[in-house]
Amino acid sequence: MTLEDWLAHCERLHPKTIDMTLDRVRAVKEKLGIAFDCPAIVVAGTNGKGSTCAMLESIALHAGYRVGLYIKPHLVHFQERCRVGGAPVAAESLEPHFEAVEAARGDITLTYFEFTTLAIMRRLQHEPLDLVILEVGLGGRLDAVNVIDGDCAVITSIDLDHTEFLGSDRESVGREKAGIMRTGRPVVVSDPMPPASLAERALEIAADLRQLGRDFTFSGDRTQWQWAGRGKRFSGLAYPALRGVNQLLNASGVLAAFEALADRLPISAQAVRTGLALVELPGRFQVLAGQPAVVLDVAHNPHAVAALAQNLDQMGFFPRTHAVFGAMADKDLAGILAKVAPLVDAWHFTDLPIPRAATAAQLEAAFLAAGLKTPPDVATHTHANPLDALHAAAAGATTADRILVFGSFYTVGGVLQQGLPRVTAGAAEPKPPTLH
Repeated sequence: MTLEDWLAHCERLHPKTIDMTLDRVRAVKEKLGIAFDCPAIVVAGTNGKGSTCAMLESIALHAGYRVGLYIKPHLVHFQERCRVGGAPVAAESLEPHFEAVEAARGDITLTYFEFTTLAIMRRLQHEPLDLVILEVGLGGRLDAVNVIDGDCAVITSIDLDHTEFLGSDRESVGREKAGIMRTGRPVVVSDPMPPASLAERALEIAADLRQLGRDFTFSGDRTQWQWAGRGKRFSGLAYPALRGVNQLLNASGVLAAFEALADRLPISAQAVRTGLALVELPGRFQVLAGQPAVVLDVAHNPHAVAALAQNLDQMGFFPRTHAVFGAMADKDLAGILAKVAPLVDAWHFTDLPIPRAATAAQLEAAFLAAGLKTPPDVATHTHANPLDALHAAAAGATTADRILVFGSFYTVGGVLQQGLPRVTAGAAEPKPPTLH
């Protein structure tokens, strides 16, 4: 069976997409004997997980370590989720591990996420690694990744998302994320205003809590920044290559994690500087060169979209912004749209190839129902797929305009199916004002 065959098999195996419990995945993990003989960092949070994982990987690679990374979801190809030595593994190399999970599970019905998580962890286990980084999916306490006891836990910013599973307030969400903590082991919290439930859980199980603003801090000016932890400092740092207003929060948490593991994974200042300068993560405020400018961002909850709006506002002047948007139906669509609507002059809503997604027509209806069509000349359009939506946006744009593609990973991934998209402005250039 090819990787595509296995993925199709995983989709048919369990009646639910999400079935939160660790019993099934723990039983199969023990049968497979999955364990890591190198330090493992487990990363949870609502926003900033992907950026945190990418910076952890980049710094460790530039320190000379061999790194395995499980990151999700993918944008185009499934094997993007499993990285070794800074690159996705070959699809064929995953196939034996899917086969091993299938043999070990017996009559246990795993969800798609549980099955694929086990296969990827087994793939990483068979590599000679110095560090494993595992990104949590939904929540923490009952996420499949939590069958691994991390040597260090990192919890990024906390906000409301997946409320039907994680709770309707930040304290409830925090309690779920805190499930990745382990007794006596470091847990880094990079949220500047964390819910109290995180500290409560750390105290309850005697975890080594390292909190931003108390155990580590950062400061900076327009050209450089510095970081100070419990016993280590880094100064004269260039800003991370990842764009965005929250990347210093994420980078500070990354350095705190390395400080916590310094006896096993010493990191030089040069590795920090080079790793942050060269880190890459597609789809996180990724600005493509060209005219019109194209911005790709997988922000898909109000908190992340608020940060996106702030980043857009700091880009400079563009006569018009054309937005391509697709999202899951269970998201706070009105809250998402309201955050960025003041910056958008034309909307291109798109269908996505997944049953959970809202249709383009539903997205347009949510936008209109929220009363966000101000000024009244803001245009709305619907499309069958993200790439069609992007080309339609380009057709209505001038070279001086900006196109924003955001929302679900399927939205951004949809415009990257054939590589980085090339767009050509189709609208007439605005005439300069007549001077009298």
